[in-house]
Amino acid sequence: MIQQIYPQVFHNFRYELNKDMQIAAAHFIPHEAAGKCANMHGHTYFVNITVAGDELDESGFLINFQQLKKIVHGKLDHTLMNDHTDLFSNARAEDFPTTEVVARKIAEIVQAQLDTMPNRPTCVQVFVRESPTSYVVYRPKAGNR
Repeated sequence: MIQQIYPQVFHNFRYELNKDMQIAAAHFIPHEAAGKCANMHGHTYFVNITVAGDELDESGFLINFQQLKKIVHGKLDHTLMNDHTDLFSNARAEDFPTTEVVARKIAEIVQAQLDTMPNRPTCVQVFVRESPTSYVVYRPKAGNR
């Protein structure tokens, strides 16, 4: 079981859901300034996704935990992130599979699913821990939700 304290995101929604998961994946950063990270290597990423909203769906959820796991873990676990050319690019720095970009792309994947739901929840934060000493928090700007 993952037991982690995450930075809190402040919002005015009535409900907040958090889903933890681990993703084992490899990546490389295609830039000479990345140092050793330019070589293919792997991590067990610890991910926390925060979804908030005011309305529950017809089954009483903001979103089902299993659905979140399927769209994120099901896509990225045990893969080479660079192979997901629908998410990452070896040509544009803002799309290299750095931890910052991984967090943003997870938020985008989640929000795309949330946008299809009648209760319209919002992904307000994605936390990605790459190693015991390094993590990133991504929070979409309110106007981009």
